[in-house]
Amino acid sequence: HPPLLPPLHLPSPPSLSPPAAGRRTTAAAAMFSWVKQEQGGRNKEGEMYQTVTEGLQTLYTKKLLPLEETYLFHDFHSPALEAADFQSKPMVLLVGQYSTGKTTFIRYLLEQDFPGMRIGPEPTTDGFIAVMYGENEGVVPGNALVVDPKKPFRKLNAFGNSFLNRFICSQMPNQVLQSISIIDTPGILSGEKQRISRGYDFAEVLRWFGERVDRIILLFDAHKLDISDEFSEAIRAFKGQDDKIRVVLNKADQVDTQQLMRVYGALMWSLGKVINTPEVVRVYLGSFWAKPLQNTENRRLFEAESQDLFRDIQSLPRNAALRKLNDLIKRARLAKVHAYIISYLKKEMPSLFGREKKKEELIMRLPEIYTILQREHHISPGDFPNVAKMQDMLQHYDFSKFPSLKMKLIESVDKMLANKIAVLMAMIREEESKQPPAMVSGGAFEGSQDGPFGQGYGEGISAGADADDWIVSRDKHRYDELFYTLMPVNGKITGVNAKKEMMSSRLPNTVLGKIWKLADCDRDGMLDDEEFALAQHLIKVKLEGYELPTELPPHLVPPAHRKNPTADALYNNTED
Repeated sequence: HPPLLPPLHLPSPPSLSPPAAGRRTTAAAAMFSWVKQEQGGRNKEGEMYQTVTEGLQTLYTKKLLPLEETYLFHDFHSPALEAADFQSKPMVLLVGQYSTGKTTFIRYLLEQDFPGMRIGPEPTTDGFIAVMYGENEGVVPGNALVVDPKKPFRKLNAFGNSFLNRFICSQMPNQVLQSISIIDTPGILSGEKQRISRGYDFAEVLRWFGERVDRIILLFDAHKLDISDEFSEAIRAFKGQDDKIRVVLNKADQVDTQQLMRVYGALMWSLGKVINTPEVVRVYLGSFWAKPLQNTENRRLFEAESQDLFRDIQSLPRNAALRKLNDLIKRARLAKVHAYIISYLKKEMPSLFGREKKKEELIMRLPEIYTILQREHHISPGDFPNVAKMQDMLQHYDFSKFPSLKMKLIESVDKMLANKIAVLMAMIREEESKQPPAMVSGGAFEGSQDGPFGQGYGEGISAGADADDWIVSRDKHRYDELFYTLMPVNGKITGVNAKKEMMSSRLPNTVLGKIWKLADCDRDGMLDDEEFALAQHLIKVKLEGYELPTELPPHLVPPAHRKNPTADALYNNTED
């Protein structure tokens, strides 16, 4: 038997004094602070990100970009995003056939010529022009533009010199451009010859812009409703960006009302064949240039439509952060699906022989593979990329070199979508409440609602606002005849008698109830002759298609019910 070893006496750990214990607690808290940040999106200093833009950029770089790089997402779908993509101003992309008024539309918004601008009935704009804000007026050529890290165009370098020679940035100090940037595009021609002679993939360039802009405006001419093959291909390039698309039917003053109705119907029919969505696209009618209207019978309609379009463009800075967040979510979903497709193709490849044959078989079976992945991972069919395009691109790759499925990368993106996005959503609302983004101003947006030429000025409820007399008195003799047929007692008619007459207007009870509330100035449940005349005037306003106010404007208050400031002052002095 081996000799027994003496027992080993280990020194007992020294007892911690209170300060030492405190130091250990602090060290532990510091060590595990990253865990709290990961799980909650906040740390003890407050929000993890200073701004929403910084948050989006950090989430993309740390969570989504590793997944995209691993599974060759940038080769198949879209180039990687850069800092300028997150920090750029909202952009508006104008697309349309030649001579539909794209460049004139930009001139109309800015109320100023911009460098590089050419306008004419022939196809004049032969390239892409990014109209942006700059302290000094001038033009930056495409090759210089794609190396500027402050501009969101660096990835356009991939389209080569043929494109870059036809791409410029027009800079100018204009107030409108302080809030938004506008992209003018070449006029689209019909026929195959023009498409081939461009020297670059026009539809792919449009798709690149479509993913990054905030609004896509398709311009049509009232006399050019046909959608050519290239225009159809261009619209299809915006698939998945349907929420950004708006349609403008320009030069609508060149046809009369009957023709305009038919033109509008024909346009909707043409669009329905190209934009495959069940929702109807929003179409704005008007004449967007600073020349007299050729046909004035639809003037009010054109004014209302242009104000709607202006409001839509003006809201872009306010919704820019939300749009970037939405685009990041769409990109993350596509990147996940792409990772599943690539890893599935890798898994199905044989280890040694018959690789080429198996590759051809897998490409042919791609629609079936989509169905398998839908069921296996519970993915919506709408999240999958275009089958034909994917089959064409896969021809150029060796499937055996594709990476296998790495669940850590997928889970990281899932956590981002489940937790971090919600934190950024809350931050967007918080940022808006603290400092609302300025709306687009200047140019055509300046003062469009103010003064006598603002929409609705001097019409409907605001009619008579600047008149010396009470506007209702002009028709009061007719209203008085009605009033005295209703058997007034002590100069007033009851609600029952008034109801009979007011119901003859055929307006809904909810509307008549509102009119009664506005007309009964003294709230006694009865109407005198002036209140009755006011009720009839409000009925007339509503029947003419105008909205009623929530409170009665001062100019419509009946003279007998107006407060006399002088009389009030005398009464108060007497009491004193």
